[in-house]
Amino acid sequence: MFYNLVLPYFNFISGVNLLRYVTFRTICALLTALIISFLLYPNFIKHSKHSQPIRNDGPESHVHQKRGIPTMGGAIIIAGSIISSLLWGDVTNNYLLLLIMLTLSYCLLGFYDDFLKVRLNNSKGVRGKKKFLFQIIIAVIFSYLVETLRTPDIAGHLTFPFLKNFTLHSSMFLILFTTFVVVGSSNAVNLTDGLDGLATFPAMLAALCLGIVSYIVGHVVFSNYLHIVYIASVGELSIFCGALIGACLGFLWYNAPPAMIFMGDTGSLAIGGALGGISVIIKNEFVWAIVGGLFVCEALSVMIQVIYFRCTGRRIFLMAPIHHHFEKKGWTEPTVVIRFWIISFVFALAGLATIKIR
Repeated sequence: MFYNLVLPYFNFISGVNLLRYVTFRTICALLTALIISFLLYPNFIKHSKHSQPIRNDGPESHVHQKRGIPTMGGAIIIAGSIISSLLWGDVTNNYLLLLIMLTLSYCLLGFYDDFLKVRLNNSKGVRGKKKFLFQIIIAVIFSYLVETLRTPDIAGHLTFPFLKNFTLHSSMFLILFTTFVVVGSSNAVNLTDGLDGLATFPAMLAALCLGIVSYIVGHVVFSNYLHIVYIASVGELSIFCGALIGACLGFLWYNAPPAMIFMGDTGSLAIGGALGGISVIIKNEFVWAIVGGLFVCEALSVMIQVIYFRCTGRRIFLMAPIHHHFEKKGWTEPTVVIRFWIISFVFALAGLATIKIR
């Protein structure tokens, strides 16, 4: 918004030219979202009466340590991210607006899920099939609208890391694939959000990496040098990534062990959907799968557990998602969280490395 307001005065007012630069506005968006978080969370925590229902079949320590802690804290993460993005981003950028719409839609779905959990005082919320259906519908609409914004030379093309100038072309398959990416990302982050701070730091790392890639993809010189598909104007997504990092950083201040608040599905579904949506827009879905490797492992652990149990009647892990398996083995919660943070950092570095290896 600030960018659009001062755009006519770039050549007349000294200092305003700073707003030309995506990097400067990204830093401003990060700081703005962080300030919003610090301003809103204390009162939200103080007056919130919506505590997180605890799974009866979860680790025994959770029943006592996490009962009564307020949930739906993700609403402030998303609010801070969207407000900050609108303040510092180009509000005429259709990619940015579509990403905000996707994030808000998943946030509202997660909020409804959390609301039902609190109201019914159980950990079920919206029925799984119903929630999954809404996720798919939102993702299909998003994927289709993104493709309508593409130029003919890149529309319908699927790109791959490690391979330069190689793409697969199929518009129908691509929409199905990108829908899977968005829905899978949303659920993967949701499954990871089971311990204090566990999902937040990896989400910040992922946003940082995707923000860097967005900037490169939207910069004609850098993208050509690195043999990455150039997509005009997607650099504005870096501003959203910066805002998301700032909002998550503010949340982590209050979610660090022992947590004073949980993000709930309100935050995790939206954050996962947003990260998946960014990867779709910048055509780096496979890079996102590497950067978000921790989220992929968490989701796979649940899928493997369910399939193996249905086939054999036995379990591979003591409990899924896999972070609970290690809790059951005797690891303390901070140990699990910090070690998983280290793993997510390695995945992030590996994902960024693919940008150069083409």
